[in-house]
Amino acid sequence: MLHFDNAWRFESPGSLHPQVSQEFLEIIGKLAQGKQQVYEHFKTYLASVSGTVASRSSNASWAYTDLQHAIDEAANNAPMCIEAFYSACQEFKDGPVLGHELINRILAKHGEPYQIKPPNLERLESGQPVTKPEVPLSLAQQAQDIIHASFAESQRLLAEGRYRPAVQEILWLLETVSTAFQGMSTSESETIQGKYFNKIVDELRKRNQGTALEQVIGWLKTLHGYLSAPAGGGIRHGMDLKEGVATSEGEAKLYCNLITSYTNFLLSEYQRLSSSSAKLD
Repeated sequence: MLHFDNAWRFESPGSLHPQVSQEFLEIIGKLAQGKQQVYEHFKTYLASVSGTVASRSSNASWAYTDLQHAIDEAANNAPMCIEAFYSACQEFKDGPVLGHELINRILAKHGEPYQIKPPNLERLESGQPVTKPEVPLSLAQQAQDIIHASFAESQRLLAEGRYRPAVQEILWLLETVSTAFQGMSTSESETIQGKYFNKIVDELRKRNQGTALEQVIGWLKTLHGYLSAPAGGGIRHGMDLKEGVATSEGEAKLYCNLITSYTNFLLSEYQRLSSSSAKLD
């Protein structure tokens, strides 16, 4: 069993994302390879979430069908479903034992605010990065895919406890998103000429004085500069071996949260400014 708020055992704090339970089911299927006893093993754990006792199915096909029903019912209580799947994996004797890292990656990929840190199941509140960036449809599909993939990778690294790479990835995403402003018209005679992050945001700030964008870019550059400095965050240009301090869990989650917020803001400004730019053209 995992340790978490006992109140969750009697009153569900929320259901599990359908894609999470689907991935759990797919993993079971790969482990089972059609063997009924494997379906029965996982079914026993998952059925207990809803307070029922699983009876043995008549054959492997029915066992799989009954397992699907058990996991659908268990998913109505996210933490208990996670615990049941994790416990079943730990007690599985007919194949490889799946570690909690894989489960955490699945949870992070689908934005579930839970993380297993044996023997605990923790709910991520303020430390969890905000929702994934809302990418304007006006950006090319390739650009949308890059943004979504990078954000998902940062969340996966966070879930695995790889804090510095997680911040590196989300910082890379921020710098990448800034390139969307290249060539954007800011007046009838001016366009954004910069090709790199600092130059691009400096031009944006200069041409949007007196606005929220000017202020936000100032904060953004302060954070970016600190994370880039060897004696600061040591994320971008290496860490000072004498004075630097490795990124902690709390710091990594804060940085990822802030940078994701800035990225969302830049994307919304891109949408607004691109509409204005189209009118100038």
